[in-house]
Amino acid sequence: MSTTKIGLGLAALGRPDYINIRTKTEIDKSVSAFKANTIKVLDDSYQLGIRDFDVAPSYGLGEQFLLDWNISRQHKDVNLSTKFGYTYVANWEVGFSGKHEIKEHSIKKLNEQWDFSKALLPNLKIYQIHSATLESGVLSNTAVLNRLNELKQEHQLKIGLSSSGTEQVKIIEAARKINFEGLDLFDSYQVTFNIFEQSTFQILKALITEGKTVIIKEGLANGRVFQNDSFQSYSKAYNYLKTLSNTYNVGNDAIALRFIMDYLNPNLVLSGASDTHQLRQNLKALNFKLTTEEVNTLKSLAVNPEDYWQERSHLSWN
Repeated sequence: MSTTKIGLGLAALGRPDYINIRTKTEIDKSVSAFKANTIKVLDDSYQLGIRDFDVAPSYGLGEQFLLDWNISRQHKDVNLSTKFGYTYVANWEVGFSGKHEIKEHSIKKLNEQWDFSKALLPNLKIYQIHSATLESGVLSNTAVLNRLNELKQEHQLKIGLSSSGTEQVKIIEAARKINFEGLDLFDSYQVTFNIFEQSTFQILKALITEGKTVIIKEGLANGRVFQNDSFQSYSKAYNYLKTLSNTYNVGNDAIALRFIMDYLNPNLVLSGASDTHQLRQNLKALNFKLTTEEVNTLKSLAVNPEDYWQERSHLSWN
């Protein structure tokens, strides 16, 4: 039986626009409305048993919202994780036409963002490089790696990274080689894995065997697991997901998350819910188990990683 827990990622809660296929567009996008909703979802999450919450400085005001909630609620049993390396620059401008976030994996950015993120201590348990890439050179940046190791030792943190794109396996392989005095620097890996993108399966299973923390993000493929006429290539997948949804009386989201749990069995899979209703639907994944035959059929729905990531790059912020 899967031991995977469901956590909450704040990517869609902390900013008015997000890369996702949203069906509910008529919402109040003011800062006050988003903060009120985020606090409610965090409270509801806790009441529903969630104890793991993931955020980043580039999630708009998500890190500030989580900090405010953490300070006001004073829960002793929550596990928070955040990141460094991306800065939110859309300034809450709805429909912002430029890049919403800018990557910078420098020691200056690390120190700047840590100066705010450290306020999440002592509930902060994992500190991550946000979307580490080989191209950025962050995995060979001695100053950054040394500083992360200092933070690890000083605050008893797990140091992690998140990854995206076609080179996820190469990124993880490079990170596994980094150690200080024989001890691995990276204890946690937050990776994109879902019904359509399964290219990291083997290396993630190896990490799990090694006792590393494996966190799965984008388990719903940015909303592409839901029936959508814009993605005709997924018609076979949609038909099978509908069959399973009817069998288990849950939505496609619960099926998609349950697949990750039963096939990979990571430590944590993140819900990207933007309201309590979505969260409750996601949590239904905890109430059933897929058969081996069903898991194998869902495995067969994986697409070419290059095609998956090319398609994702064309999804709009909305």
